Amino acid sequence: MRFLYVTDTHIRGTSPRSRTDDFPLAIRKKLQEVIELAHREEVDAVLHGGDLFDRPDISPAVVREFAALFRRLQVPLYMIAGNHDIYGHNPDTVDRSMLGLLDAFGTVRLLRSGEKLLLEKGGVSVQLSGQPFHYDLDKRDPALDYSVENRTGADVCIHMVHGMAVDRALPAEVPHTLVDHLWFDQVDVLLTGHYHAGFPVQRRGNRYIVNPGALARINNHPSEIRRRPQVALIDVDGEIRVRILPLRCAASGEAVLDRSYIEKAAFREEKMADFVRQLRERGNFRHMAVADILEEIARLTGVEDDVRLEALARIGRIQERFGYGEGVED
Repeated sequence: MRFLYVTDTHIRGTSPRSRTDDFPLAIRKKLQEVIELAHREEVDAVLHGGDLFDRPDISPAVVREFAALFRRLQVPLYMIAGNHDIYGHNPDTVDRSMLGLLDAFGTVRLLRSGEKLLLEKGGVSVQLSGQPFHYDLDKRDPALDYSVENRTGADVCIHMVHGMAVDRALPAEVPHTLVDHLWFDQVDVLLTGHYHAGFPVQRRGNRYIVNPGALARINNHPSEIRRRPQVALIDVDGEIRVRILPLRCAASGEAVLDRSYIEKAAFREEKMADFVRQLRERGNFRHMAVADILEEIARLTGVEDDVRLEALARIGRIQERFGYGEGVED
């Protein structure tokens, strides 16, 4: 069997401030190339690691345009929900999002937490599962999200997670999990997203951890300027093979990312750092997102888990009712 893996497309109807080109057109061309690759390489399915959209309530006109593009695929599109696809970091809201709408119409096939699909072809069986983004991802025991329970008798297990799996340590205030801690016997191929930079294919024997990086480049960090969007081709027969394929249509970072905006971003980050320092005088507030501040308050005051989760759920409902309300411009 053969699969094509892509992640973090961040489809949107406008161009981020850091882009100098027509971003919606650029992402449409990339997805067209992905579809052409899927047909040329005769894959059995396309897999998507989450953040299909840049926000859960994206314009219906944009959804209609890209749904028509996805329907050109001649194979199933299996995917998980990323943090930008849902409200308030709550995967239970996905059915009320535009991604949930595409799932209801059969344009994509969403994998829910704990769900297992069995795919078979030519005497080879593959168990496919996924873990969408949620509140505690990368903040708890990684085996709860990056592994699977009660693996079936399939020859190969492929598990997708929209989590911050990285090949090198990030600052302590950023929830993340090192790939060295993610080798579980139950999983043969772990596909991750969320971390836009991606990392080289990790291999131990016949097991792999793969993140080719985001298809979209929505900020102008120097690493994004250097990075070339790419996808992963995964073959499963007697053994597993993974190839990374750069997209030919993707322009260079220098051609599409506004370097002058870096100075403005640095100034904004400096102001934000000042604000964080002021908050830290009253408490160790590590994150500025509303949900993360709530998490820190709960930790400081010893709030019970059911109260914390209810508060987060209410934040999600408010964001859903009055607009996403979080900084998704960049």
